[in-house]
Amino acid sequence: MRKILIIDDNTAVRSTMARILELAGYETITAGDGNEGIIRMRQENPDLIITDIIMPEKEGIETIRQILNERPSAKIMAVSGGGRHANMDFLDAARKLGAIDVLEKPFEPDDLVNRVSRCLMTV
Repeated sequence: MRKILIIDDNTAVRSTMARILELAGYETITAGDGNEGIIRMRQENPDLIITDIIMPEKEGIETIRQILNERPSAKIMAVSGGGRHANMDFLDAARKLGAIDVLEKPFEPDDLVNRVSRCLMTV
């Protein structure tokens, strides 16, 4: 079973994403911010990391930088709901840093599952 780490400061979003992905057959691990996410990544060695961009403590861009510094081969998908215009700037920055896909909130459950599947298929 493929393991996915979900990093998001919003408890409802985090648990909803986990539930959607568990129903699709994935194992999920969650973290409430980037610092906790880095710890969970080290402990669990997930196949994919999904991180929100706008978070307290350690925001998503810095989280992506640290993950890729420690695990250059890590597969990361960035999500953000920071507003249409600002959101695209954050997601573009995440992609330029090495996120293999980005997803704008709100999203449809099928879109999340399809993107996760595609991310896991990339080399």
